[in-house]
Amino acid sequence: MRTEAAVLWETGQDWKVQEVELGAPMAGEVLVELAASGICHTDDHMVNGALPQPLPAIGGHEGAGRVVEVGPGVADLQPGDPVVLIYIPACGRCPSCADGNQNLCDRGAGRREGRALADGTLRFSAGGTGITTMCLLGTFARHTVVHESQVLRIPGDVPLVPAALVGCGVTAGLGASLNTAGIRAGDIAVVIGVGGLGAAAIQGAAIAGARYVVAVEPVVDKHATALALGATHAVATLDEARDLVQEISWNRMANAAILTTDLAEAEYIAPAMELVGKKGRVAVVAVAPSGQRSANLSLLDLTLYEKELKGALYGSRSPRAAIPAALDLYRADKLKLEEMITTRYRLADINQGFADLRAARNVRGVVVYDD
Repeated sequence: MRTEAAVLWETGQDWKVQEVELGAPMAGEVLVELAASGICHTDDHMVNGALPQPLPAIGGHEGAGRVVEVGPGVADLQPGDPVVLIYIPACGRCPSCADGNQNLCDRGAGRREGRALADGTLRFSAGGTGITTMCLLGTFARHTVVHESQVLRIPGDVPLVPAALVGCGVTAGLGASLNTAGIRAGDIAVVIGVGGLGAAAIQGAAIAGARYVVAVEPVVDKHATALALGATHAVATLDEARDLVQEISWNRMANAAILTTDLAEAEYIAPAMELVGKKGRVAVVAVAPSGQRSANLSLLDLTLYEKELKGALYGSRSPRAAIPAALDLYRADKLKLEEMITTRYRLADINQGFADLRAARNVRGVVVYDD
């Protein structure tokens, strides 16, 4: 079939919105018509080369839509089902899944190659040239074919546009607060960066019952959004955050800090670790450049104060558990999704969406496919 997609042909170039060819689903695969796709900093890392992927590629790894067709052997999904796409396969059979770590599924190791799990080939092409897909999804296309392990049916009463956000950013930020950082009632939490990840992490800290939630965001226009989503304080710099946390904690510092910046730069680690006190946890949710190999921090404090520095992928929880849990909170009016969306774009305007992302104009931008 033919469909429309945003294709990246070379690193550093704009997305080219064009018609592409899409093959039929094979055994274990599902054809999905997308309703919406989030625009995430991780997509931009593919553009700027921080996260290299074989090109040409269709971007996008946050999406929701409806099943159009299922391939042979797919028993749990049928045409018409509303679904959220999962950017890490959760096969349920590999050693990681067997240990309960479906967010670290071994089958996900090849997702940066962008080739189909079923047979290692490509489903998209243009002019005879094969096209890879980001995280094996490619949600910057009106239709995509993905493996059933990356498709999760959701309740029919959940609107598909906000549901797209729980495929990555919401579950990552929310789970970083609830699971990775283990925020508890009465804690002091600091969220560094108020984009999509940070907006979800703020809500997670508030849902957990944190006494104070300090948002750190240099774009002052985002402070009102941070406060509306559950932050008790909003400051522009890490120095301001340190002084504030010293004051409100009586010099004991925060229980947890969550790094949700656009990129996990090495220079953020030491200040983040200084924000937390004894037994404090720092969760790194933001993605670092693929070549980043070092970061500065006090190893003495790490030992003497038993601080922890932890990575967080998919909120440290199985996607098939994290996504329904997030949607349950949304349906109970405890998690705000629509309020996180700053701007909706048509696919034809995707380059404007990325310009707004880079200029920090949005908390979340979303591509909406419905005409």
